[in-house]
Parts: sequence; C-alpha cells; structure tokens
Amino acid sequence: GPLGERPLMEVRLGELHTWISTCSFSAQGLLGAVQKAWSSYCAKYIHVRQGGPAGISMLLAGYCLLSYGWNYQHLSKASLASPV
Repeated sequence: GPLGERPLMEVRLGELHTWISTCSFSAQGLLGAVQKAWSSYCAKYIHVRQGGPAGISMLLAGYCLLSYGWNYQHLSKASLASPV
C-alpha cells in the first residue's frame, strides 16, 4: 500500500524520512496516534480471550519506572544527606 498508510514496523530504513514527513504533527494527529497506540495495546494484551497477566503487569512495571524516575532526584538527595 501507500507509504503513509503503512505501520512503522513495515517501513524500511531508507523510507523512514519519507514516512515521517507524511505524519501529521498537529494536536489532532498526535491525539489520534496516541489513541491508535492505546487501542492496539489493549487489543493485543488486555482484550484477549485467554490472556494472562502480561498486559496488566506491563502497565504496573511502567508505572513503577515512571514513579521512580519522577522521584529520583528526591531519593538521591535523601540518600546523600543520611549518614551511613
């Protein structure tokens, strides 16, 4: 199909620049990309008939990494201030 309609994983490295130029970077285009990514994530990991805990555990692991990243400066300052 046309290059603009292909998913990212099907684009060759030489075609990447052209594929990126066909993307919409407006607020509506970015919101549509986020919605499409979320719905494909849910379709693959959450809304399956015989799914395991993989989808939920990935969300929890991502949240743990994000919260650690948000609190890293606070945690590193606290560990430097406390004597051993």
